[in-house]
Amino acid sequence: MNLHSKPELLAPAGTLEKLKWAVAYGADAVYFGLEFGSLRSFAGNLTLDDAEEGLGYLHARGKKGYVTLNIYPFSEEIDRLADTACTLDAMGVDGLIVADLGLLAVLRQRKLKAALHISTQANTTNAAAALAYARLGAARVNLARELSLTQIQDICTQTRGQIETEVFIHGAVCFSYSGRCAISDYLTGSRANRGECKHPCRWKYALVEETRPGDYMPVMEDERGLYLFNSKELALFDYIPALCKMGVGSLKIEGRMKSIHYLAAVVSLYRRILDGTPFTSQQALAWLGRVPNRGYSAGFIKGSITPDDYEWNRSNSEGDSLFVGEVEAMSNAKCQMLNVKGDGCIIRVRNKIRAGQTLEVLTPDGALSTLTLPDPLETVDGLWLDTVQNEQRLRLPTPLPPYSLLRALLD
Repeated sequence: MNLHSKPELLAPAGTLEKLKWAVAYGADAVYFGLEFGSLRSFAGNLTLDDAEEGLGYLHARGKKGYVTLNIYPFSEEIDRLADTACTLDAMGVDGLIVADLGLLAVLRQRKLKAALHISTQANTTNAAAALAYARLGAARVNLARELSLTQIQDICTQTRGQIETEVFIHGAVCFSYSGRCAISDYLTGSRANRGECKHPCRWKYALVEETRPGDYMPVMEDERGLYLFNSKELALFDYIPALCKMGVGSLKIEGRMKSIHYLAAVVSLYRRILDGTPFTSQQALAWLGRVPNRGYSAGFIKGSITPDDYEWNRSNSEGDSLFVGEVEAMSNAKCQMLNVKGDGCIIRVRNKIRAGQTLEVLTPDGALSTLTLPDPLETVDGLWLDTVQNEQRLRLPTPLPPYSLLRALLD
């Protein structure tokens, strides 16, 4: 694939640790939230000290960092968000992601050096809206996930040179328009557009007729309409060449609440596609199938939604592998503390593994291989064991690069 103008690959980070994993697997930029102001209140999120460390880590490696301030704030919260934005600006944040028009105006008045990006929550579905945001000081707009490829092309053509475009290419999808949903508010008291969504669209529902209590009837789809909310996850690997050709500036991955396994697998796939490695649809789906998922769909980009874009049988995530360990990236001080010498590597165990077990290894360059563990296993404490549990550390004689991950394939 010949990509004349390669777009930015933008990855999520719910924590400082995940930020570093995203960089290791090829992200050009990372977005994250703070403890206030983000639409992912349960993502872990970063303190201001974490943000400063994270931005320094990114900039030292030629990467960019964007911070989400994309809640819909009340009047008494505007100044707090604006002051936070100024603090981040002094740290050198590259961009601030906002959804609220009033906050956008206030931040423009503060004359920040950071670029202002319009969040997907703003639901931008046409070029006129994108250009209006440009006139109000925005440098980039994330386009609504409800657009077809033709509609994205039209917006890119009309806005070229005036505002950057950003498109979500992978991750969980809200069944409501651009996440503007109040189901969580009503059913749980947790406000979705304040970052507190409890994802009731993922729950399993049934109907009960008033005169027949306890007689549960499954919620089903027929020719009259759609009765389930549980959309599959977005995966636009087949559309990357087209999005590149039309001039989309940034390709964004959803998932600040997801694991480092998710980050490594997903970022590495899209990094390799952008760098020219050919993947068939079947190969890409097999790659992504290693990670827990609800099934994959191309969503609205293909023009319309069909029953195949929803998962009827389950709302939980499942994958065909189990993430069991990672190769730790350690400072010299930590190496001395753990008495690490010579070749080999230290594995932080994330799940139960057995001596002699064969595992799949994914390294930050996107290479896959298999590794048979020694029998018995040696811990950093000098113990020799047949099985090792979560959070223990192993010595492996095989040299693997930091941030490599190990997983057991499931039947």
